[in-house]
Amino acid sequence: MSMTAPEPVAGARTSLAGMLVLPATILVAIGLIGPVAILFRYSLNQFVPGQFMVDGLTLENYVKFFTDAYYLNVLLRTVRVAVICTLACLIMGFPLAYVLARTQSRFKNLMVMLVVLPLFVGNAVRAAGWMTAFGNKGAFNASLLGLGLIDQPIEIMFTENAVLIGIVAVNLPFMVLTLQSVIEGIDRNVEEAAFSLGAGPVAMFRRVLWPLALPGILAGTILTFILAMNAYATPVLLGGPKFQMMGPLVYGQFAQQNNWPFGGAISFILMTATLLLTLAANLIVQRRYR
Repeated sequence: MSMTAPEPVAGARTSLAGMLVLPATILVAIGLIGPVAILFRYSLNQFVPGQFMVDGLTLENYVKFFTDAYYLNVLLRTVRVAVICTLACLIMGFPLAYVLARTQSRFKNLMVMLVVLPLFVGNAVRAAGWMTAFGNKGAFNASLLGLGLIDQPIEIMFTENAVLIGIVAVNLPFMVLTLQSVIEGIDRNVEEAAFSLGAGPVAMFRRVLWPLALPGILAGTILTFILAMNAYATPVLLGGPKFQMMGPLVYGQFAQQNNWPFGGAISFILMTATLLLTLAANLIVQRRYR
């Protein structure tokens, strides 16, 4: 008596899964692709003061951006800040994620909640908290003055360093949670086997833990990089009006200058730069550790 595989049942399950995914796919397509297409169309229009926006097909908004040193510097500054913040989150987040993933303490859930807790507070509120700490009479300068380590307050507010600290504080929980979930899936026996074969902690990390945790590393870096590239509240509150990044620049064109075509062009350039840099970094890392 021969038995055949239940191919019709498997096909029916696949069709059912496709039907269940279809509504979410359509919703995502409408919610993401639609606005992006409209934004790109707006970026090809002309801006005429007093007439808001004149329909047309022109690249003058993109030419204006790439031929003006001011806007190019804003883009380069945004990329630099995003890269530094992503590396800082990875360096600080990996040890914390490893400890959370490997700990057997009964307080593990509490420690995870402490990592998640800052996400319950808005970015603007957290940036305001850093403002009270970084001000000339804030907690940081007051402590250093009280200890006699400095004679006058250190200028931290409205600097790039303040923005870097604020963005890292916002993005660090995302990196930690992403890495923790991946490290927990790595069998501890693999690490023990590396130690038993004579590998030290550095060799084990470089040749065992890092390659196995690479999917989580890529996911965490992508998430934190995208968030840093599109940061708005932190650069505005901690960087001040003179420290421009792409997010506040886009808002200024739409809300303050009322220049929707140029704002659309800046938005599309920001999105394209983010996607291209993320894709290039992923290809380089994957090719390196293939």
